[in-house]
Amino acid sequence: MTCTRSTRRTGVLLLLGALALSTAGCAHTTISRILAEPQKYTRQNDVHLTGDVTESMSLLGKGAYKLDDGTGTIWVISQHGVPRRGARVKVTGKIRDVVDVSTVMRLPAQIGSGLVMTDATHRAK
Repeated sequence: MTCTRSTRRTGVLLLLGALALSTAGCAHTTISRILAEPQKYTRQNDVHLTGDVTESMSLLGKGAYKLDDGTGTIWVISQHGVPRRGARVKVTGKIRDVVDVSTVMRLPAQIGSGLVMTDATHRAK
């Protein structure tokens, strides 16, 4: 069976399109992008970040930890455990204004005001 030039071109374009769509759902962002355009990220369903835990506090399986990805830091509020200081973490969650979160959970004084991430899942490496 022989392939014509247009058939090969169509196949390559379909392959590139499928590859672009499959990687779009896996895209990670950076904390500096979130801090630069918070309105863009507070409207998204889930945000994916990877970074190191620089501070950690917990009480009865809930708490908060500060994530540093090398471009900035953000506090992550967790309802299901907190990773230890120094852990490398992949986290998925939602970006929220502290005012929104404080109605659900009392926040540590260190968080202050601004943006936080509420984690849906996190995995330490």
